[in-house]
Amino acid sequence: MREYRQLTQDEIQVLENNVCWAEDWDRVLVDEEFRPYNFHRVIFYGDIRLGKFEKKIEVAQGFFKHSGINDATLRNVTVGDDCLIEKVGNFINNYTIGDDCYISNISTMETLEGASYGAGSTISVLNEMGDGNIVLFRELNSQLAAFMVKHNNDKALVNRLRQLIDDEVRISTPERGIIGNSVKIINTKDITNTVIKGDCEISGCARLNECTILSSEDAPVFIGTGVICENSIICDGCSINNSVKMQDCFVGEACQITNGFTAEASLFFANSYMANGEACAAFCGPFSASHHKSSLLIGGQFSFYNAGSNTNFSNHAYKMGPLHWGTLERGTKTASGSYILMPATIGAFSVCFGKLMHHPDTRNLPFSYLIAYGDTMYLVPGRNITTVGLYRDIKKWPKRDKRSKLSKKSIINFDWLSPFTVGEIVQGVEILKALRNASGDNVTTYNFHEYVINASSLKKGLKYYDIALRIYMGAVLKRAQKEGFFGYPKSEVGKGPWSDLSGLLLPESEEQRLIDEVKEGTIDNIQQVLTRFEEINNNYSDFRWAWSYQLILDYYHLTEIDEVACERIREDYVKARRAWIAEIRKDAEKEFQMGDVEQEVLDDFLSKLDHEIDYEN
Repeated sequence: MREYRQLTQDEIQVLENNVCWAEDWDRVLVDEEFRPYNFHRVIFYGDIRLGKFEKKIEVAQGFFKHSGINDATLRNVTVGDDCLIEKVGNFINNYTIGDDCYISNISTMETLEGASYGAGSTISVLNEMGDGNIVLFRELNSQLAAFMVKHNNDKALVNRLRQLIDDEVRISTPERGIIGNSVKIINTKDITNTVIKGDCEISGCARLNECTILSSEDAPVFIGTGVICENSIICDGCSINNSVKMQDCFVGEACQITNGFTAEASLFFANSYMANGEACAAFCGPFSASHHKSSLLIGGQFSFYNAGSNTNFSNHAYKMGPLHWGTLERGTKTASGSYILMPATIGAFSVCFGKLMHHPDTRNLPFSYLIAYGDTMYLVPGRNITTVGLYRDIKKWPKRDKRSKLSKKSIINFDWLSPFTVGEIVQGVEILKALRNASGDNVTTYNFHEYVINASSLKKGLKYYDIALRIYMGAVLKRAQKEGFFGYPKSEVGKGPWSDLSGLLLPESEEQRLIDEVKEGTIDNIQQVLTRFEEINNNYSDFRWAWSYQLILDYYHLTEIDEVACERIREDYVKARRAWIAEIRKDAEKEFQMGDVEQEVLDDFLSKLDHEIDYEN
């Protein structure tokens, strides 16, 4: 705890000579090493605490000014060491300011009674007219948000979670606004009831009201020109710029929101990018993106998703080129529970050119295309398994995680083949075989609900699904042997169905266990809920092996996995990977023949495919 002293009469005289004035000089306390010479035209009201002002502050590249306070009115303010505060048009009221801060050309910065700093309010996502299903607070991540949305109808669970979050908010809410160390705030009009953590830069912002900005040294936050942000929480590594208007939102780690984007009552998690368009009641999980001015994300749940321009399907036009962003990993869920399935999926859901799929059973034909010809919808099972787009997506997503190692609140599992996705593949195989058995082999088409599957597409779908299964089983077996838990699973956990909580892949039994723990009161605080998500993720390999072990036994009709079985699985794995790469090569060459890419791009891509053999062992 820093110790302060009262000003000496000589120091007061120096301050008054520099046109400084205090309502009561006895209430202005200073650091032992305080020197009064760098204060000019400053008015002090209430209780003031001042550090020492000895260093220079870099206000622009290569331009240093001495720390101090000039042209400002302060009321009930604590200022740390070596800050430069100048040209405060109105006042700074009820704030604690850290060390090495630069605050210049602002209008008002104050904390009012009852400030919440954006925490504790309830918003409704997926349904903009709903009663509210997400409570905003600093430690929110994509798993907890997905958990709350998914089980919103379980009132006992919801009430207990809200109680735990309310406890966390009450404990963590400061008495007044805080500015962390090394914060830069310039050319900004109004900051009210806002906590700004260290190393944040705010430049040209219009208004921050009831916000928390969780910046840090290794993941600083930038808030730029024209931004209006109210009742929102912004996490480490984010950039909010160019006239963004945001209200009642949570912005997760390393997100970019820019170019006039408007958002209300929405969530944006890890590495999301939003520009030009708008969002309302949207749940944007990790790697959600929207670039177009006409894009409106409303009442949907997205992840690994790119809101394209609807009619030109640009995601497919650049599968090999540098502009391809990819889109969707695990589906886009609407408030009604339907799924909008878009191009370039890398997960367990089908691909569809902007078509709403109403029947839930279509989710069990993963990695598929839906193509409309007139009033007829054709389903092409498993086609996306062997596309260039999928291959690129598998490689690129981990590289695009821009979060710092110290700011990864949301969990992201990048496995494109997992018990979650492969479980859907297994069900897809069963569906296709049932269709073939029911209609026979001598037909040209098969009917699956309101969709048509060509006989050739069904045959290829079974082939592609089998390739994926053998790749998955071989890869998991190889990992199990390397990680030292090969053999009969240590636990039964993981053997049943799996689910996806916005990036966390987990057995449904573990999800149910967490529900029970929360409702029974075994969990005492919200941090323990977040820790449980981490524990589940840390045990992913064990859980995956338990599920995969049974899959291997069933697929190969085994009672145990011995050395002979291991060799057979490995051979199938190598053959399947080579067949997979060969199909992707054909897809790339087909795209080149259509004139979509240059020869150099094709050659570079094929060179990467040639090196896939390096990953077989």
